[in-house]
Amino acid sequence: VQLQASGGGLVQAGGSLRLSCTMARAIFSVFVGYDMGWYRQTPGKERELVATITASGTTNYADSAKGRFTISRDNSKKTVRLQMNSLRPDDTAVYYCNAKQGHLQDWGQGTLVTVSS
Repeated sequence: VQLQASGGGLVQAGGSLRLSCTMARAIFSVFVGYDMGWYRQTPGKERELVATITASGTTNYADSAKGRFTISRDNSKKTVRLQMNSLRPDDTAVYYCNAKQGHLQDWGQGTLVTVSS
């Protein structure tokens, strides 16, 4: 599947951003079967989980994201979003959208989030 991510940018510490990821060229019945997630990566480090949401809507967050980030999905728009509040400089990373279904997995192109102190 093709994933199109958007919403990254430059924000000051304490600010907010909302990332969106749309499953392009997919019909509704395909999107609803996927577990979706957001991961992030900084130079020299492995990609790490930020938050996931299953096809049934169950969410899971990294400890660093709990209480500050909210993942949601809009099945009608084939979109998953990540609302990020109270951003910190250590949230600076390239954020990647992820879609999983069984053994299938796809990644979006990444969107850069930069948090200035």
